Amino acid sequence: MQIVDGLLERLLTTRDHMLEQGGTERRETTAPPREGSGAVKGYIPTPAETVDLMADRLFRSKPPSKHSSILDPGCATGAFIAGIIRWCEDHKLAIPRIVGMDSDLRHLKEARAKFEQYPSVEIRHADFLSTRLPEFDYVIGNPPYVPITSLDEKEKARYRSSFATARGRFDLYLLFFEQALNCLLPGGRLAFITPEKFLYVETAEPLRVLLAEKRVEEILLLDENTFGDLATYPTVTVLSNTARNGKTSIKLRSGQKVAVHLAADGRSWMPTLHGDHREIGGPALEDICVRISCGVATGADSVFVHETKSLPVHLCRFAHPTISGRELGPQNPELISARSMLIPYSLDGELLVERELGALKPYLSESNRLLKLQNRTCVQRKPWYAFHETPPLADILRPKILCKDITALPMFWIDRSAALVPRHSVYYIVPREPDHIGVLCDYLNSDYAAEWLKAHCQRAANGYLRLQSTILKKLPVPDSLVVHSLPRNVGPKSRGRQGDTDTVTQPFEFAR
Repeated sequence: MQIVDGLLERLLTTRDHMLEQGGTERRETTAPPREGSGAVKGYIPTPAETVDLMADRLFRSKPPSKHSSILDPGCATGAFIAGIIRWCEDHKLAIPRIVGMDSDLRHLKEARAKFEQYPSVEIRHADFLSTRLPEFDYVIGNPPYVPITSLDEKEKARYRSSFATARGRFDLYLLFFEQALNCLLPGGRLAFITPEKFLYVETAEPLRVLLAEKRVEEILLLDENTFGDLATYPTVTVLSNTARNGKTSIKLRSGQKVAVHLAADGRSWMPTLHGDHREIGGPALEDICVRISCGVATGADSVFVHETKSLPVHLCRFAHPTISGRELGPQNPELISARSMLIPYSLDGELLVERELGALKPYLSESNRLLKLQNRTCVQRKPWYAFHETPPLADILRPKILCKDITALPMFWIDRSAALVPRHSVYYIVPREPDHIGVLCDYLNSDYAAEWLKAHCQRAANGYLRLQSTILKKLPVPDSLVVHSLPRNVGPKSRGRQGDTDTVTQPFEFAR
């Protein structure tokens, strides 16, 4: 037991160093797909020490007997099956009946050879999400991480008709969770390792509702280096198929341990995990803003973004000063921009027709630039020179507040010039009342706003926060900001869930 606890401590220790300004962030990814006949997308091999940790968590309160049944629904070459056997041998227990399933024939061949000496181990060639199964005492595994963009239309339709969790921009690991819950006997136990996103993304609301009906015993946020360079932000969930009861034990990447009651209505669990038990209610940032959005996505910044000092004069009429997330920081308090974005749109956001491009057309038509433009996915539905997303210039070219999309600490800056075009690594906030932009920015830089954002934002690599418009819009704001910003005869919207009566109106301090 001490050995496994030691593994846990190593797995859950967050790296001390942080991403330096301008450094390269580890890539967030779904795993590379399996190759070969019948391959399942999204396979990531699980390290042995992680497997041992999960087996211990699965069995420590209810050890298996030789009559127990255990399912690994995406067994690949059998990492979890080997882990179960190790655990049983270490504890001098008989090997239970183990069923491993996978649709990759190449992996199955290796798994069958590996476990042929164990008569209680069965390796099946099957698609877990399409197979009717008996119920098991235990389910353990690492579901494939496959975003909806990797599925064809038939797959999407099939999953949406079969799974409550196949909603919005779903990922296959959400469906594996649902199917696994359906395979558990009453009192059965489950341990899965997945990305952490199911804890907070809107798409995973149906899954959080399903999980909250069960006894979720533990959620362990493992070190982000668990899978090497694949920044999956791994999370181990351990539950029993019994009625919801008591608190859930949480282990954060900082090493902090907390016990919490998880919300049962589908709302994000992230605030609760980080100690923020305030309800989202009352006036919010979106009530006092015209727009809260991510910056312009051209799909080809290497073509459309040019160093200003070397910009040809004949292109200047298409150029707007632009700023990226790397350029935001204490080193650039005046928001000095060294680059310009060439924008083939009118000030009202309409794409120029080709004959209106003038000198911009031959510039964009140069062979290397044209190739980059034509390789973008957006040209399947848009003209070859259009941006990936249409820029709402009428809102962008107004006084606004800017912030990085990924940051260690939320910080906000004012573009009073109304001239800067934020790039895709910057979020911009356009207040309804420009005269109050200074007070609003002070509030956004307050301790209260920072703590709220820390509790609600997704995590990127190295513990950084990922700011998103959906979260920024929900940030509670003081009534004093709302009163001066809403149109006459319009009051702040209630953001509480059904039955909520109290609003959240917190005082704030400007000092950081």
